[in-house]
Amino acid sequence: MPKDKFSVFATCNIGQEALNRLTEQGYELEIFNSTTPPSKELILEKVSSGVDVLITTLRDSIDKEVLEAGKQTLKLIAQDAVGFDNIDRDRANKYKIPFTNTSEVLTEATAEFAFLMLGCASRKLYSSERLVRELQWETWHPSLPFLGDEVTGKTVAVIGTGRIGQAFIKKCMGFDMDVLCYDPIFQDHNFLESFCKLADLKFELGFSNRLLTIRYTNFGDALRNADYVSLHVPLTSKTRHLINSNALEQMRSTAFLINTSRGSVVDEQALCLALKSNEIAGAALDVFEEEPLPADSPLRDPGLEDRLRLFHHFASAGRQTRLSPNPELGMAGRCVQGVIDVLEGHYNGNPSLMPYVVNKEAFEDV
Repeated sequence: MPKDKFSVFATCNIGQEALNRLTEQGYELEIFNSTTPPSKELILEKVSSGVDVLITTLRDSIDKEVLEAGKQTLKLIAQDAVGFDNIDRDRANKYKIPFTNTSEVLTEATAEFAFLMLGCASRKLYSSERLVRELQWETWHPSLPFLGDEVTGKTVAVIGTGRIGQAFIKKCMGFDMDVLCYDPIFQDHNFLESFCKLADLKFELGFSNRLLTIRYTNFGDALRNADYVSLHVPLTSKTRHLINSNALEQMRSTAFLINTSRGSVVDEQALCLALKSNEIAGAALDVFEEEPLPADSPLRDPGLEDRLRLFHHFASAGRQTRLSPNPELGMAGRCVQGVIDVLEGHYNGNPSLMPYVVNKEAFEDV
């Protein structure tokens, strides 16, 4: 017999206003209300009990065991994130379990934060504030106790030119930065053409005192010629430790590394060594190979404190971007809309037609 109500288990409260839409639809909703993630055993228990939907985050391991337990009953995994490395895609496809993500709505927030991280590291904002707070600021001096590096007019290498990479480039344009692009998958030359048209107009109208440049190049050239290297790639077997000792050696000694993509794109041990040996000037990281950052991580070395900014996976954490119930504006809203699309049979009940479903390939024959 069909269920009277669909059941949803959320591994955390992704946003109460958005989740209320599910109860308004008549679904049974259970939320794991804790700042820490539920145990693997609890997730297995919920899936084995026959819940229709799991609302998950990157903290939750949705592996072979979980998908095996839900192969007969699980209708959807709704991920409240853009990334989905925590979900076994091949196994989800095998059991025809669709999963969604919340891409696009966090594009601007993430790109904005990446640029703010760049400025924070380059202009030594942390070091300056600490000087004031610790009563170490004694007098004004032209160059002491330290200077920061101006961002305006510099060259930035953007590694990965998808939605977030392109949004980041637009923000760099406001600071008259030249751009070196590297993308191992797709080169969007239409975007570059639009950038050049805007750059021409800025110059013609006197909003910039020179013509800005942008071009695609190879990885090594991007590293060697940039003042800043900003990472915007997904985590794959090819991008894991993309920034390793060899890559760091190619960067300028005055350059800064910015990472808002995935922690494992950077070899953290190699980064620490590069900072200690002054191979690069500094770095700012919002993501780490292990999260939360372990107490014994070499990134916590006090000797690196003034040149290494560490943030708590905060890039998308704008109030609207995280919590808005509007699926066009907020991660929570988009996550919940994906649930409703599946359970209500929108788009003729075909997951391959649903805009937020990631693994469409598993349903193209539906």
